[in-house]
Amino acid sequence: MPHRNIDTSFSTLSAISPLDGRYRKTVHELGLFFSEEALIKYRLKVEIEYVIALSLETKIVELKPLSSVNQRTLRGLYTQFDRDGAKRVKEIENTTNHDVKAVEYYLQELLKEEKLNRLIPWVHFALTSEDVNNLAYSLMWQDAIQFIYLPGLKKLNKTLRALSHTYADNSMLSLTHGQPATPTTLGKEFAVFVSRIKRQKDALEKHNLLGKLGGATGTWSAHSISLPHVNWQKFSKDFVTHLGLAYNPVTTQIESHDALVESYHTVTRINGILLDMSKDIWMYISRGILGQKKVEGEIGSSTMPHKVNPIRFENAEGNLGLSTAILGHLAGKLQVSRMQRDLSDSTAIRNQGVGLGYAFVAIKNIMKGLDRLTVNETTMLAELDNHWEVLGEAVQTILRKAQKEDAYEQLKVLTRGQTMSKETMHTFIEGLDISEKDKMRLLKLTPASYTGLANKIAKKV
Repeated sequence: MPHRNIDTSFSTLSAISPLDGRYRKTVHELGLFFSEEALIKYRLKVEIEYVIALSLETKIVELKPLSSVNQRTLRGLYTQFDRDGAKRVKEIENTTNHDVKAVEYYLQELLKEEKLNRLIPWVHFALTSEDVNNLAYSLMWQDAIQFIYLPGLKKLNKTLRALSHTYADNSMLSLTHGQPATPTTLGKEFAVFVSRIKRQKDALEKHNLLGKLGGATGTWSAHSISLPHVNWQKFSKDFVTHLGLAYNPVTTQIESHDALVESYHTVTRINGILLDMSKDIWMYISRGILGQKKVEGEIGSSTMPHKVNPIRFENAEGNLGLSTAILGHLAGKLQVSRMQRDLSDSTAIRNQGVGLGYAFVAIKNIMKGLDRLTVNETTMLAELDNHWEVLGEAVQTILRKAQKEDAYEQLKVLTRGQTMSKETMHTFIEGLDISEKDKMRLLKLTPASYTGLANKIAKKV
């Protein structure tokens, strides 16, 4: 292949990852939490809040408390952090070859500009890089879940709930093992996913991420030798909880990541539920009981002009798989660290936003797919009317109530592997030795009306 000059300026057309290329508009909000610039900002926040906390610790007499004005000035350094600041940090990193140290040196520069030189010795005081990183990465994930992912998931579930209520009474043939089975309603089937998603959503909302601040090996050795009169365990707990995380007091150099892994697992369970639903909807479309609105100018196939493909649900299926694979790898990787630490988690954890990004692409595609769905009631009812054998369950249960010992066997002989008509089923029912009341109940029953409590279930979620 001939060599050529490569344009290294960024464009969505030159991006390696589809998240930064094809799907950039879909996931751009996540850049506020998972970009390199965002990571620097979160690290800067931790470093600044730590300096403020040290100044307010009454037993550290060597450092005078920062005034409220100075505290506001310092916090403004990270709340107003911008692209130019991020570029400066990367310039420093070119020399240090250490990303956290670059943030430390950058903060020292800012302190000089603000005439707060007295604080410079206290920047990153007694800390190891992982004290900063574990807090930054957990805060990034927590904020992205709270402000981006959960609102998107709730919006999706609200749409599904509306569909559940709207189609609560729309009877539909069930297929178990791919074979005609006891009918349900379309609304009730949506309700199943509403309930499943809500359970995992609640777990994600209630889950607490952990943070540590214990020095090079989780022993507060440097802290204790320099300032032995400070209760460093209490200080660290107060600091971590002030940031909005739960406190992990027993660690090695790294926070164990168990809580992060638990959160990843919840997202992958949600992925599994959405994958299950996407495949079901795909098959309902294939059966013809669901349709899709046509979009002017859109092409379904480059060669078959009649096609309206369920691409949104297929797209979701692929991206949910990618999300689960990435988060699943992180879940397995981050819990394991050789002895007091190794660095293999550092490069891996940077991809947590990628895992969430693919899940978010899937959610947005499912939303677009749901918005295009139409219900083919005529096809639904015709499908039901072609399968009167599904009433075999109802008939044999009535026979059991009438204490017929061979109830199941009678219906098995009549219906197993057979496609039955209304006339065949009614002829059989009329010949049964049961009460007239039960016989009339069965004769009034149709596949479309044999849905039990499905409509109530659908309307209850």
